Amino acid sequence: MKRILVMCTGNSTRSQMAQGYLQHFAGNRAQVFSAGVETHGLNLKAVQIMADDGIDISHHTSNHVSEYAGISFDYVITVCDHAQERCPIWLGNATRIHQNFTDPSKATGSVEEIWNSYKSVRNEIRDFSLHFAQKELS
Repeated sequence: MKRILVMCTGNSTRSQMAQGYLQHFAGNRAQVFSAGVETHGLNLKAVQIMADDGIDISHHTSNHVSEYAGISFDYVITVCDHAQERCPIWLGNATRIHQNFTDPSKATGSVEEIWNSYKSVRNEIRDFSLHFAQKELS
């Protein structure tokens, strides 16, 4: 079974969405974890937008990357440029994959515009996660 760590700045939105989708698409072929170089708590809009697509991340927690220092990962996926720049060296020989996604929590505008930003990023992360699972975990 492969071990995957998804990293973002605060482990509140993008990495949480990716963890949810990667675990969904990987099934029993992988264990998926997420962490941040900081912790900002779980973003409730992320929970809601994922639930709208049938993925429950409400039980996730916001974790700091140092919590996983003793775990050997096969893949480390950074989903924002900031996390890629600060990704710890101790993560070892894991295959590193970087895909920067816009941070929907920084979206401004009307409620509808902000919601559409979350939905757009969620869909991009879903497509990325599906492609990753098909390519790397088949």
